[in-house]
Amino acid sequence: MSTGVVRRRMGVEERRQQLIGVALELFSRRSPDEVSIDEIASAAGISRPLVYHYFPGKLSLYEAALRRAADDLAGRFVEPHEGPLGARLLRVMRRFFDFVDQHGPGFSALMRGGPAVGSSTTNALIDAVRQAAYDQIVAHLGVEEPAPARLELVVRSWISLAESTALIWLDGRRIPRAQLEVQLVHDFAALAAVGAVHDEELATLMRRVLKDEPGDGPFGDLVARLVSLAS
Repeated sequence: MSTGVVRRRMGVEERRQQLIGVALELFSRRSPDEVSIDEIASAAGISRPLVYHYFPGKLSLYEAALRRAADDLAGRFVEPHEGPLGARLLRVMRRFFDFVDQHGPGFSALMRGGPAVGSSTTNALIDAVRQAAYDQIVAHLGVEEPAPARLELVVRSWISLAESTALIWLDGRRIPRAQLEVQLVHDFAALAAVGAVHDEELATLMRRVLKDEPGDGPFGDLVARLVSLAS
């Protein structure tokens, strides 16, 4: 007489979500190009044909995993509108690098080239994350859409810089992560300051933001470092 444990049969959506989670975990450790359907099936405890029952192929599974990861990454930019802006941006950068650290190979493959790169679904997901980040930052600045052209240039340039910095950091991690998190907050202030020099509307906005910044915050730290550099 068998005394083995009877496994509960998963419903269709529950199984799909399990496979997405398994695939995301594998893609987080290695480039999606290096992960096979057989590995995904084995990690999920099911057969290869059953994976194809839920997803037509690895590309569709990759896109589903990417959609979950994109929602996660976009959520990292959500921050309460309380306290100095510099401290808020630093918390955002810490959560952003948490994600990059946890999903390194998958993040790198997505930005540099992976199995779904070039597909309309993938490009739309990436653009949605960038737009979510942009919307959050503009909201933190207290600006209603559409944002002034110079401000839009500053914010979108900074988001691209954060992506590039994360990719460079993943390639050897030669600079301490905590230093880069602070540096990116400094980069935002520097980009905004340069833009403000050329645009009075942006200058007025930055004066309003900076008047509430404490001397020991990230923005105050940057000013002190620049003064020291120039002396």
